[in-house]
Amino acid sequence: MATIHDEVPDWKNEEVRTLLGRFLFSEDSVLKQVATLSGGEKARLALAKMLLRPANLLILDEPTNHLDIPAKEMLEGALQNYDGTAVVVSHDRYFISQVANKIVEIRDGELRLYRGDYHYYLDKVEEEKERLKLEAIEAEKAAKAAEKRLKQREKQKQKQEVKKANV
Repeated sequence: MATIHDEVPDWKNEEVRTLLGRFLFSEDSVLKQVATLSGGEKARLALAKMLLRPANLLILDEPTNHLDIPAKEMLEGALQNYDGTAVVVSHDRYFISQVANKIVEIRDGELRLYRGDYHYYLDKVEEEKERLKLEAIEAEKAAKAAEKRLKQREKQKQKQEVKKANV
């Protein structure tokens, strides 16, 4: 509680306990010293502190690491209701599917923007793979057709040379 009181000294204990309760701290766990908290508890406390400061941009790097399922759900809800912009780097695909409405992929040193949720991103990536596959097939067909034309020209040239030699 002291850590939160440091951030908002005018809050009553009840208000601090309510906030900490939203981040799954209950009963005596609100009195623990920060040094004794687990990694997940420290992450939840950091998120609670973060919400106390108005911000229009959040940058979260693997925010679900060390969080249990209820804490992840709480974070999902908080981000879904967040009015600002959140840049989230995560390998947690379910979490991304719950909170993202735009995906930026870094591929071959380039940023690729997908203006949709995670399922939209997956669909577009699959479409791109299919398009590239079809383009490769078409390129192979074109190369074979060009090779065939080249062989036909060589054959015609040989026939003409044979005709010239016989004349």
